[in-house]
Amino acid sequence: MSEPSARIFKVAELDLSFESAPWAFAQSRAEEIAAHWASRKAALPRLFNGRVLMLGRHRFAQRDDGATILLGAYFATDYKAFLAWRDFGFPDRGVCNCFSMAALQSSDGAFLLGEMAAHTANAGLVYFASGTPDPSDIFGARVDLAASARRELREETGISADEVATAPDWTVLHAPPRIACMKIMRMAETAHSIKARVDAFLAKDPGAELRRLHIVRRKQDLDAINSPRFVADFIAHELQGG
Repeated sequence: MSEPSARIFKVAELDLSFESAPWAFAQSRAEEIAAHWASRKAALPRLFNGRVLMLGRHRFAQRDDGATILLGAYFATDYKAFLAWRDFGFPDRGVCNCFSMAALQSSDGAFLLGEMAAHTANAGLVYFASGTPDPSDIFGARVDLAASARRELREETGISADEVATAPDWTVLHAPPRIACMKIMRMAETAHSIKARVDAFLAKDPGAELRRLHIVRRKQDLDAINSPRFVADFIAHELQGG
């Protein structure tokens, strides 16, 4: 089944909380989830069943100044339940996979995307540094997706937040049950310099999540890589001037 096109718009603020709550899907289909996890784990032994965050109730609204904001509340579940929900075709449409991506851009205007390594659940897919938010992204009672994007950028590429100029707003791609929150992060280095640096960083770690970086300067460059449609939509949108 082909991916639906995403609605793309700017969001000034993410107002996201954390609430401890059970997930009916995880409870009612526990046996199926366990069997599915056993199968995926057998094929990909490095998979880890940690805790992740999923977005429950949420809505887009306007502030008094007219800017769009996203309000919502996350709950925690096991990664195996999230993976089953995704692989089963999103049977619970009342929840969303809402995550941030570090949309890395070079000084010469190219975007840099990572190819997921063979030992990951998304092997071969090419997209920006990202991940399902987890409990380390909870600060007090708030979920901070900007912190999540910075963390994923550092873990996956070795690039720290103080090396990038971060856009003040978000570019959101809304294609339920996915809400991809893109945070553009620009480096004062050329695309080839960034790629060489990150590829060297990845080569030192046999357990790295990424295999290598890809440089995208034009929409046509996407034809040679295996990117999800929403990532291709975002890049096309930005290359056309947003």
